[in-house]
Amino acid sequence: MASPSQSSPATAATANAIGGSSSAKISSGGSSAAGTTAASGSGGTDSATQLLTKPRLQELVREIDPTEQLDEEVEELLLQIADDFVENTVNAACLLAKHRKVPKVEVRDVQLHLERNWNMWIPGFGTDELRPYKRATVTEAHKQRLALIRKAIKKY
Repeated sequence: MASPSQSSPATAATANAIGGSSSAKISSGGSSAAGTTAASGSGGTDSATQLLTKPRLQELVREIDPTEQLDEEVEELLLQIADDFVENTVNAACLLAKHRKVPKVEVRDVQLHLERNWNMWIPGFGTDELRPYKRATVTEAHKQRLALIRKAIKKY
């Protein structure tokens, strides 16, 4: 999957699907070096189009564990995964908006994709409807294990 800094047929097709002209072109940041870095193997992406930067990623890691240090390859991989996730989400939201025959992507398009494909719900955006909580069904085997645990606890 191409990063947002690289030209991608899927990105151009999505731009066309939402109402862009048929000659729409996604630029690679304006410099010829930006388009060749991925091909040369350095794996760098244009920082102007990157949503998550290396310093921000390191800051997030420090929030979780101040002593943790990421390898260079791990950083690059996490940045690529984040870029791919955002690109896939935007593409899917664009397709949903096109399906609804509207020229703009709305919050509900993104929400629907995240909920259906990633089982993610981001509270505070879009509709504030009450979300039903589905309780997991308790199997008979689980009930028997719980009974054994309770019995063992009563012995002590």
